[in-house]
Amino acid sequence: MHSSADQREPQARITELRDLIARYDYEYYALDTPSVPDSEYDRLYRELQALEQAHPALITADSPTQRVSGSATNAFNSITHRQAMLSLNNAFDDAELVAFDKRICDALGTTQVNYAVEPKFDGLAITLTYENGLFTQGATRGDGYTGEDVTHNLRTLRAIPMKLHCVAPPKLLEVRGEVLMLKRDFEKLNQTQLNKGEKQFANPRNAAAGSLRQLDSRITAQRPLTFFAYGLGASDGVPVLSNHKMAMDYLQSLHFPVSHERDLVTGADGLRAYYQKIGALREKLPFDIDGVVYKVNEFSYQNELGFVSRAPRWAIAHKFPAQEALTVVEDITVQVGRTGAITPVARLKPVFVGGVTVTNATLHNEDEVRRKDIHIGDTVSVRRAGDVIPEVVFAVVEKRPANAQRFEMPHHCPECGSHILRQADEAVARCTGGLFCPAQRKQAITHFASRKAMDIEGLGEKLVDQLVEANLVHTLADIYHLDLNTLSNLERMASKSAQNILDALESSKSTTLARFIYALGMRNVGEATAKDLAKHFGNLHALRQADTEKLLEVNDVGPVVAESITNFFSEAHNQTVIDALIAAGIHWPETEGRQPSSGKLLGKTLVLTGTLPTLSRDDAKALIEAAGGKVSGSVSKKTDFVVAGSEAGSKLDKALELGIHILDETALLAILA
Repeated sequence: MHSSADQREPQARITELRDLIARYDYEYYALDTPSVPDSEYDRLYRELQALEQAHPALITADSPTQRVSGSATNAFNSITHRQAMLSLNNAFDDAELVAFDKRICDALGTTQVNYAVEPKFDGLAITLTYENGLFTQGATRGDGYTGEDVTHNLRTLRAIPMKLHCVAPPKLLEVRGEVLMLKRDFEKLNQTQLNKGEKQFANPRNAAAGSLRQLDSRITAQRPLTFFAYGLGASDGVPVLSNHKMAMDYLQSLHFPVSHERDLVTGADGLRAYYQKIGALREKLPFDIDGVVYKVNEFSYQNELGFVSRAPRWAIAHKFPAQEALTVVEDITVQVGRTGAITPVARLKPVFVGGVTVTNATLHNEDEVRRKDIHIGDTVSVRRAGDVIPEVVFAVVEKRPANAQRFEMPHHCPECGSHILRQADEAVARCTGGLFCPAQRKQAITHFASRKAMDIEGLGEKLVDQLVEANLVHTLADIYHLDLNTLSNLERMASKSAQNILDALESSKSTTLARFIYALGMRNVGEATAKDLAKHFGNLHALRQADTEKLLEVNDVGPVVAESITNFFSEAHNQTVIDALIAAGIHWPETEGRQPSSGKLLGKTLVLTGTLPTLSRDDAKALIEAAGGKVSGSVSKKTDFVVAGSEAGSKLDKALELGIHILDETALLAILA
């Protein structure tokens, strides 16, 4: 059902549609951040086409229907394509497929046509130029006539040959294709981004586009991009190729990756069967596609059919049904992940999308809820592709009811009642009951037993899963109360294996303070920081009592780490579990910790940057600490001195900005003398 805006005078509606499409083109092609699903864009475009066809006097040269979408940014040099990289018209149902085949047959005066068919990659279209067999230039599609020069970035893609695989290369060869990211590589990249605390990508297409359009090719080289060829551009000196299939075979012979799913079919029945075949395979393909492409196979026929202003008459893209749909957010609750991450979840009015009925969709984190402006009661667009967890893409603000409610992050964990806290530099809020929270139980035990922690051989993920799911272990201390009979009754656990586990548990009780601290799994406390904490405080009691000021005295402990530690020990549940572990017999040698020095740098904080003439960084750090000073990794208002060597970077710049005293190696040694 169309909105009231659709009923306005044709001129006003056409102007409105052109403005909307121009905005969405900019978001999609220039910013790589589309705000509407493809299905909505296609609907608006087709409405504009219909209005212009009904009122041809209103067609203007700058209408989106009269040219290819997209525009180049100013960040790269522009390249004018030798042959335009035109986009394709779309078909959305069987009737449009039949109509396309009929138009082709009627125009050619025949009853049957062969079509080259292939998946429609969901990536970034590019053109590669080879001169005398060598790769010399690569560009994005841009507006179809002018693209961006991304040659240096494309050189980092191993899927793109730098030299053509042939004895007598052509003088000129342009290869058209798609840069994309495989599904498995996309998942790995996002996991890496998550581990680094950096922004995750929305989908493989955005990841590929953003990676290819980096100004620093070293960043592109780190991204798992790939390439598939799907056609030819300008050429000089290539063998005689009479059809598209021959051209693709030729590209494959030159060692270009091409789709294994490409085929040759006849007539509308052949197109329909191919569409159904690829649709069934879609979720199993290693890359994302959003439809299939049909091309008249014979080049002579293509030349006869020619082009319309925006697209070739001899090809069409048959799109799959939208994997997004509108529904209503009935509530927003939170789930607790195995690492304590608190994830808002939209409880939805049931909607059929992506082949299933969806009732829940992730909202990722509180910032995403705010960024997308999602309220309880909103009408939202929900996306689901294959087995991917459904997510809310955006809210339709125009449909927001007067009683819509803003989501507020709860203050306490719904699983264990511990405080929920969010550090200033993180998007994710977390439950602080790491040793007690049922949702985090498996992760906490697996980490506790790991080799660099308590080193409990045999207590791996599979056994931990069995223990937790059988309700035999509720907190870390419970593992030390397991007996031979309990373990022996577990699946695939013989008596000897069970005894080995018990022996490993007993052996782990004699440990070091550093290992125990690391085993507790405090946020931002890795193995090195655990060693620094143990060395500084010497005993657990002192660490448990330490406030932020005391923690900041520890080598390489900054405000973020100090906050994580104080949050952990301020949770009574965690303290209870620690006491239970000690009561179970875990022990280690304790000391009085690092005693205050009487050195000349007592109480002073120094930062090292650059390369010193004679001292290594470790040597300089040892001298400073021996003199009572602390070496920090970052410059702040609390920094007393910055020791700068050659090639000093941003730390020196910040020190100068803050007016901090700068020392060279000679000045440092003079103070220490």
